[in-house]
Parts: sequence; C-alpha cells; structure tokens
Amino acid sequence: MIDVGFIGLGTMGRPMAGYLQAARHRLFLHDVAPIAPELVAAGCVVCKSGKEVAEESDVVIVMVPDTPHVEAVLFGSSGVAEGLSKGKIVVDMSSISPLATKEFAKKINARGADYLDAPVSGGEIGAKAASLTIMVGGPEKAFNTMKPLFEKMGKNVTLVGGNGDGQTTKVANQIIVALTIEAVGEALLFASKAGADPALVRQALMGGFASSRILEVHGERMVKRNFEPGFRIELHQKDLNLALEGARALGLSLPNTATAQQLFSSCAAHGGKTWDHSAMVRTLEMMASHEIGTT
Repeated sequence: MIDVGFIGLGTMGRPMAGYLQAARHRLFLHDVAPIAPELVAAGCVVCKSGKEVAEESDVVIVMVPDTPHVEAVLFGSSGVAEGLSKGKIVVDMSSISPLATKEFAKKINARGADYLDAPVSGGEIGAKAASLTIMVGGPEKAFNTMKPLFEKMGKNVTLVGGNGDGQTTKVANQIIVALTIEAVGEALLFASKAGADPALVRQALMGGFASSRILEVHGERMVKRNFEPGFRIELHQKDLNLALEGARALGLSLPNTATAQQLFSSCAAHGGKTWDHSAMVRTLEMMASHEIGTT
C-alpha cells in the first residue's frame, strides 16, 4: 500500500483524504488549521510540516486555494521539497496557474521526484461523494501509479497531457461552468419575470437539449435561494483571472468570460465573495429588480 501525505484538509481535502484512509492507506497530514478529529481518530498521523509529510510518504497530495499557497507548501521553509527523495511523487490537486505549475514541476523533478497537476471538478458535493472529475497533467508512469488513488476520490480520471495541461483543462472547465451559470440565471430570471413558475420551467428544461448539471444543481439553488457555498465566488474569480491572464498571454479574446468575471465582481462588491458561485444570479436579479423563486 502506498503511504500518502495530504496537505490541505479543508472543504474539499477533508473528504478526499477520508476516502484514502478508508481504503487503508497510511495517511500523514498537515494543515494550517486543526486536523478534523475523525481523521485523527481513524489513525491518520498529524505532521508538523510539509517536510515531515514528504519524508514519511511515498506520495504527497496538495489541496490548497491558490498558486501562492501551493508555492509556499512546496518551497517555503520546511516545505515539501525539503523532504523529498528520488522516486517520490508530488500531486497538486489545487486549481492554480498552468504557467506556475510548469515551473513547480521543474523544481520538483530536479529533486528526483515526479510531479502531477491534478485539479478537480465537482465541488464539495463531488468530494463528499467521491465522484470528482480529475484532470491530470504529467508523466504517464506517475499517473499510472496514482490512478488507483484518484479512483478512490473520483469517477472521471483522465491524463490529458504533460505538466500544466491538467491546470489548463481546469481553467477551461471553469470558463464553461461560469458561462453556464450565467445562462441558467438569465433563463430562469426571464421565465420568472414573465410570470412562469421557475421551478416548473427548470423541471421542463431538464428533459430537453438545455439540460445540464448546472441547470440541475445550481438552477435548484437559484429557485430555492440556497447560496451557502459549495464553491465560493472568490475561488471562481481566481480561476477566471487565470483564464483572462492566460488569454492575454496567448493573444486571445474571451469576451463572455470577462462578462462573467464582472458579474462575480458585482456580487463580491455587495458582500458576496463567500456566496456559492450560483449566486451570480443575484447580480442579474438586482439589474432586473426581480428575484427568482421564494425564500
């Protein structure tokens, strides 16, 4: 059995680590916050640093919010890089910059270890249900080693290319998700303002060509006014920033991505940076002076 280090036991990391522990892997954990008591009670070992995690583990998984956090975990004082040895694998399952990912991979490779970028889609619901989509970039040998572990946490696991390609795929995913949230919000707002029951409209659309996971999950959130975060607006803003920065570097125009970012920014300006990203609809509602659904 592969010994696994896991750094970042928040909303996503905690259930993901739980599934690996349930599969009888020895887990070595580190986080800036206290480790969940149930993981400790199940026998996971708490480490005082990323270096210690790397020394004790065959594989180190990182699941933290943003690029600077990953850099600090890997290369900061007593970071993961200091505890690596030849043949170990570092797996970053955060959603961060593809360009930075390529640089991180080079530094980890220089220490004799392999690097996989393996961001996920599915949010808190997917993490808790072990149904995440996992998009992986890196060497095939390391991917094959990790695939059985990925399959404990997700259902759709794909090696998409080399280092950085996993993060590029995640950015593409976040563009689609943001634009689909905006489309669902506009559609249900239109239906509600026209006098139709948005819940029944959503139900009817679920059987047609407009059906989507966003319409199913976030359409229901919009109708029921449930904006407790599964995935926070501030995190989706971070991902769209990566898309827009990448577009500038590539000489591309992503006009609808920019519009979605502005709608998220409006939510944040109204105190909503920690709302679920489905709450983008609240900005559309403010512009229309009309609210979908009932409280």
